[in-house]
Amino acid sequence: MALEMPKPIQNYFDADKSDGQSIVPCFTEDAVVRDEGKTYMGHDAIRRWKEESAAKYTYTSEPFAVETNGGRTVVSSHLVGDFPGSPVDLRYTFLLRGDRIAALEIAP
Repeated sequence: MALEMPKPIQNYFDADKSDGQSIVPCFTEDAVVRDEGKTYMGHDAIRRWKEESAAKYTYTSEPFAVETNGGRTVVSSHLVGDFPGSPVDLRYTFLLRGDRIAALEIAP
């Protein structure tokens, strides 16, 4: 059974299978991403974050749970790839603004 996620979040996971440029339209221009202890602000930084990550690692992401709490949507996803600690379950915490992602935090 497929998970039901808000459209902007589904768009993110679909685009995540491609290159860094593909995820940029999923975000607001002033969006913030936090991943692996670093913060990326704005389209250029988010594109670089994704391109660098894709250059270092190959992985697949399979979302398996979605919950909404206090205006934020948390997606739990199983990642398998050639990165240290694989496989791992991560929590993607999204804050949406309209039809785009305003903030994303990725954490174990």
